[in-house]
Amino acid sequence: MLPALRVAAPTALPYLWPMKFLDEAKVYVRSGDGGNGCVAFRREKFIEFGGPSGGNGGRGGDVVIEAVDGLNTLIDYRYQQHFKAQKGGNGMGKDCHGANGKSIVLKVPVGTQVFDEDRETLIHDFTKLGEKFVLSEGGNGGFGNAHFKSSTNRAPRNANPGQPGEERWIWLRLKLIADAGLVGLPNAGKSTFLSKVSAAKPKIADYPFTTLHPQLGVVNADGREFVLADIPGLIEGAHEGAGLGDRFLGHVERCRVLLHLVDATSEHAGKAYRTIRKELEAYGGQLAEKIEIVALNKIDAVDAEEIKKQKDRLRRAAKKTPLLISGATGQGVKEALRALADVIGEAPVSAKAKSAAEIEPWTA
Repeated sequence: MLPALRVAAPTALPYLWPMKFLDEAKVYVRSGDGGNGCVAFRREKFIEFGGPSGGNGGRGGDVVIEAVDGLNTLIDYRYQQHFKAQKGGNGMGKDCHGANGKSIVLKVPVGTQVFDEDRETLIHDFTKLGEKFVLSEGGNGGFGNAHFKSSTNRAPRNANPGQPGEERWIWLRLKLIADAGLVGLPNAGKSTFLSKVSAAKPKIADYPFTTLHPQLGVVNADGREFVLADIPGLIEGAHEGAGLGDRFLGHVERCRVLLHLVDATSEHAGKAYRTIRKELEAYGGQLAEKIEIVALNKIDAVDAEEIKKQKDRLRRAAKKTPLLISGATGQGVKEALRALADVIGEAPVSAKAKSAAEIEPWTA
């Protein structure tokens, strides 16, 4: 009787969590060490005085950062934080020089800034597609004894070691490339507005902080295209860490104009406006100096008398007449988009910004 075959139960596949939006990462880099020089002498049958023949060491590889297309997050650097370039090859006899080490290239999306370990010293800012920056140079290779041969030193017996590479910790910080940015309190209707004017599909719900990471959308206003960025809502004290904090404001630093949405159903539109302005000023980055278009949103949810009251409050706080819009019904939305497009100008949107907006970011 044949023994029964034991069939191993199939192992359960691990649950694959979807990747999250990551706009900041700490990375360790090290360039390659140079190869050592070699001490060697020729020993051939019919050459009486062969002389030194030690080759030089190869140069170590560099650490290069390149801005590439097709990326809109730094998620790759969550799972790998250490990057080391290849060491240069050592020199050998018969005047053989060591091979140069291969450089390592860190690929980042356009809009990435490289900071030193102190998180304040800016090393480089990537604003163009294909831009490259050598962050750490590889060490030079050492000289072999053939290099030291001279008329007075016919048989040198010394060689140099390769120079060590550079090592450092850096911070990568991503700031999205967008032409216009949406700001406002939580539940001001920013995600609804973005979903109505573009193909973006942000999460929409009737509770605050439904948006947990920035969203991009390509908007077409009378034939003029531009990229609109939506960031998580701010609350009072965001610059001190309240709510989700204000770190996402970095994604609207590069915008040319801000659309400030104020909820018409809020208790006081003027106070809501001043709360956001206070956070913009506390954050810095010249956000408070950017051109701002103010709009009273959700006018479909209140009566005419309340609209007039909230509009007057908002006008006194902002010192300008606000637009009246409804992201849900589309009322006044075209006028808001035209106002944004007039500020941005007729310059076409960059291919990188458009491709980044059309790629739906990974959600939590």
